[in-house]
This record gives sequence, C-alpha cells and structure tokens, in this order.
Amino acid sequence: MSASVDLRRILQSWPYDPDDDARLAQGEDGRSILQVRTPLGIEQYELDGRPDGARPHTKESALDYYLQRLEQARAQGQEADFHLGPRECNELFNEGTLYYFRYVRLFQLKDWPRTVRDTNRNLALFDLVRRHARREEDRQFLEKWRPYIIRVNSSAAVMLELDRHAYDKALRLASEAVARIEALESVEDDTFQFERDRSLTALRELADQIQKNRPLSDLEQLEHQLRRAVERQEFERAAQLRDRIRALKQQKIC
Repeated sequence: MSASVDLRRILQSWPYDPDDDARLAQGEDGRSILQVRTPLGIEQYELDGRPDGARPHTKESALDYYLQRLEQARAQGQEADFHLGPRECNELFNEGTLYYFRYVRLFQLKDWPRTVRDTNRNLALFDLVRRHARREEDRQFLEKWRPYIIRVNSSAAVMLELDRHAYDKALRLASEAVARIEALESVEDDTFQFERDRSLTALRELADQIQKNRPLSDLEQLEHQLRRAVERQEFERAAQLRDRIRALKQQKIC
C-alpha cells in the first residue's frame, strides 16, 4: 500500500462554511493559489495559466494550442480546411469547465481582473468551436451558456470600473452587455432562454443601480441647480447657470 497523508487536521483547521468556502493562499514556492473548501475536502486551483497547472500539447492550454494551429492554417491559406473533430471539441469543453470553476470563485472573491480574463478566455473558446467544429452538435453545444458568460464577464468589468469610480464607463459597459445579449441569435434550448432572460434582467438592474447611485457630474449638478433656480424664479441666477453650462459643454466639445 502506498504512503498516504491524513488530511483531517487540515480540514479541521478550515471548517466547511458554504458562505465562506473560497480563499487565496500561498503555495510552498510562494505563488498565489485559489483554494475551495468543499463538504469533504479542499480543491486547489492555479491562479494563472490553466487552473489545474497542466500544459496540454506543451502549451499553456488546449485553447492556445488550437488557436496556434488555426493561425498556422491561415498563414498557409488553409483556414477553410481547419476543423475541430469530436475529440478536439471534447478536450476544449472539458478545459472550459476548469476555467468556469475558477472564474465562479474569482467572482465570489471580487477578483474582477482575473474574472474578466477567464471569461474572455472562455468566450474565445466558444467562438473557436462555433466557427470550426466539424459537427453541428459541437458547434451548438456551448451556445446555450453564452448569455450567462457574457453577463459574468460584463458584470466583473462593470465592478472593476466602479472600484475606479468610473461611473459613466461602468454604465456604458452594462448597457453594451444588454445590447450584446439582445443581439444573440436565438437558440432553441430552454437553458439558453432561461440564461438570456436572467442575464438581461440582472444587467438591467445593475445599470439602474449605477444610474441611481452614481454621483452627479459637474454638468448634471449645474443643470439641477438651473431647474431649481427657474422653479424659484431666480432669473439672474438662472442666467448665470446657463452661461456656466454653456461654457462647460463647449469645453467638452473642444
């Protein structure tokens, strides 16, 4: 029987709590890692590169490998002959699941940059399979989840801008995500319809919250003061405010 390690002490030091089950830790070599406490154990993910640390085809990921093959085919004028068979698609599907497990936890930990990175990466995987899978069933397999991953990607990007107090950009990103999902080609699948409706609702609510809570810009504050001055018939002040508004708008044009 091979030597084994009893994990009881490690598990007892971090009791399972579904509301606090993910953490950033440090590996023995000093690198940052992501750990997830499950009811029966601990999962560990690399924070950078492929979540399981593997290097398929000597590349950082299988996606990188197939994207490189696609670029080689393009360089040789043979893109039309580049196809992903069932085995290649299955490899990509399984790898995408690893990144999904990681970005869900990264979102939970409010690691917005890495969440954006991983969801962008999986969207690139979706695009590659949709365009180049040999079988129709493989080309359509991931599309039912596209609304969901757009929502997570955009929500993380929005939160990143809110942390920077870039309210206008955050609002624009939320609105663009709504338009992006609305423009998706419909998929005859219950999961797609559910994720589309849920994602649109969530993103619209996020945009409403940003609009409601963001500080007023200098121009908006002046326009608000102008409305109050007119209501109170403070015409001299209203004229002054109109001049300031006009000057500020002119500065924005220039």
